[in-house]
Amino acid sequence: MSQTLETLASRIDELESQLTFQDELIGSLNATVARQDFEILELKQQVSRVAERLKEIGETAPGAVPQDETPPHY
Repeated sequence: MSQTLETLASRIDELESQLTFQDELIGSLNATVARQDFEILELKQQVSRVAERLKEIGETAPGAVPQDETPPHY
């Protein structure tokens, strides 16, 4: 009977250890996802600003042809 209790106690200790490890891992993964979400939002803003700037440069460049204009050979 005492061996069964020792076995159960050992199994409970192992499960508690695994739960602690999983809690730490989940916390770490959550932090990583939050950081990556922030970085993705920053990158989207940067791409948007670059696209807007390229559009402005294309519109103000001397001799620039609008992108939606049909080339003369069509």
